[in-house]
Amino acid sequence: MTGSDETSEAATRATGLLEFISESGSLWAGSLAAVLLFLFAVQLLGTATEAAEPLIERILRTIIVDNGSALGLSWLTTYGVTNGSVVAALTLSLLRSGIVSASEAFLMIAGSRLGAGAIVVLVGTLDYFQKRRTRTLRERTSLGLLTFVVTFTIYLPVTALGIVVLRTFQSELFAATGGLSLPVRSLRFFEPVTEAVTRSSGPEIALVVAIALLLGSLWLFDEVLERVETESVRTYLFRHFEGKWTAFGIGFLITGVTTSIAFSLGVVVPLYNRQFVRRDEIVPYILGANIGTLFDTLVVAFVLETTVGVAIVLLLMALGTLLTLTVLVGYEPYTQVVDGTQDRLLTDRRFFVGFAVLLVAVPLALLLVPHL
Repeated sequence: MTGSDETSEAATRATGLLEFISESGSLWAGSLAAVLLFLFAVQLLGTATEAAEPLIERILRTIIVDNGSALGLSWLTTYGVTNGSVVAALTLSLLRSGIVSASEAFLMIAGSRLGAGAIVVLVGTLDYFQKRRTRTLRERTSLGLLTFVVTFTIYLPVTALGIVVLRTFQSELFAATGGLSLPVRSLRFFEPVTEAVTRSSGPEIALVVAIALLLGSLWLFDEVLERVETESVRTYLFRHFEGKWTAFGIGFLITGVTTSIAFSLGVVVPLYNRQFVRRDEIVPYILGANIGTLFDTLVVAFVLETTVGVAIVLLLMALGTLLTLTVLVGYEPYTQVVDGTQDRLLTDRRFFVGFAVLLVAVPLALLLVPHL
């Protein structure tokens, strides 16, 4: 090799290293900005909710008249914003202000899980419009439908059992979490800014701004994650899906770390739609993601310093994890039920339409029937 070739090769390596450092630096900077924006939004949400408490309470008391209406409201709201984390964070803020009760908050957080499959249906719909000549819309949204089926098999019984446990052992649960706290006890260094924003704009506008910033922080994190080489993620992680426990762990970790089920499941949609990942391999991954997605809700409860909220989220996580592990132990009977339901959705048009109608009709009935 000549001296000029060696110089050229060294220059190429140096350029590649600089590009890697620059890309890594921008990813870390973007992630840090998203986290700080998320934490600020949570603090502003708490401040604005407290300030707007009389107005919010009057409005919610006309909507939430029982536990069923609380569940229906959060379920439908999650459809609207396609983000269960925002609905759960707002619920915890309402709980801290005393606007909703502990049981209503539990059901509203559970409702945010029941409606969370909407984002996967949306991703599948976008994938359909990109390559709609190859497969039908029903097939493209099949992962979203599968997410709903898997989520319902876990969180419907968890919701029913959880509300019984909460009512029976409420004092014991709250006492057990009374001493829990984050290493940094609060985000009081944000308070001067959040209080100034709330005073200058008014609590109602500050509340809207807080929700917008919360959505913006999650969007920013998704944008940062989109810059990650997803082919590498698929190559090095998803090839391990053949083991149900490994797939469960990967789903839990990716969703817990990224706080984004839109990323953790969205990145799998093209693979699943093109049959690179089989259904029996993806189900444990979804089960793990459905537990990991509660991690950011737990962080919000700690940040808002609501020990009741911490107890509620931990109860939901504990029951969800317990049932999920039970399902994974008895995996074959469970997958038979899931496979049978998914096959009917993909092959029976009337069953598909009926299921889609129920996804809206059930939460709507929970919300409206108590008012009739």
